[in-house]
Amino acid sequence: MPAAALTDTQGIVALAAAAVAVLALIGCAVLALRLRALRAAQRVVLGEEQRDLVAHAADLQQDFTALHDYVGDAAQRLDERLAAVELALQGTIAHRSLVRYDAYNELSGRQSMSIALLDGTRSGIVLSCIHHRDQARVYAKQIHAGAGELELSPEEAEAIRLALAAPTVDDASRLSA
Repeated sequence: MPAAALTDTQGIVALAAAAVAVLALIGCAVLALRLRALRAAQRVVLGEEQRDLVAHAADLQQDFTALHDYVGDAAQRLDERLAAVELALQGTIAHRSLVRYDAYNELSGRQSMSIALLDGTRSGIVLSCIHHRDQARVYAKQIHAGAGELELSPEEAEAIRLALAAPTVDDASRLSA
């Protein structure tokens, strides 16, 4: 091909077309490399399965919805169990105290005592053990909402007052929170 053929119109158009073709070929090579990198990243996300990203995202959404429902149900069951346990714990001993005293002023070493055992509703019993030189007596009185069914001795009333004044585990956890 003569050199004059490259400078005429047809030659210039042919050179321009060749340049565009080379640029297109370089662009295709770059896009092929990017596509390979994208497919490698998809394989990391999707695994070796042959499915598209939209279907995978839809499956993930379904799985997250199912997981959310499961966690919600589990949380509801735990709340119900916790409420049942809290109700059962209302009947356990939450407040207690012991008051020692000398019932007959005999200088016998304060062998008499009153023990208050109260639950979360401030109900329970007060046991009083009165020791004398040759005998011992035990008395029990029912307590409802912090008050005795029968008249309480000063020592029994003090045992109840001390039991209700002492901080419980619940009080301590609320104060530290």
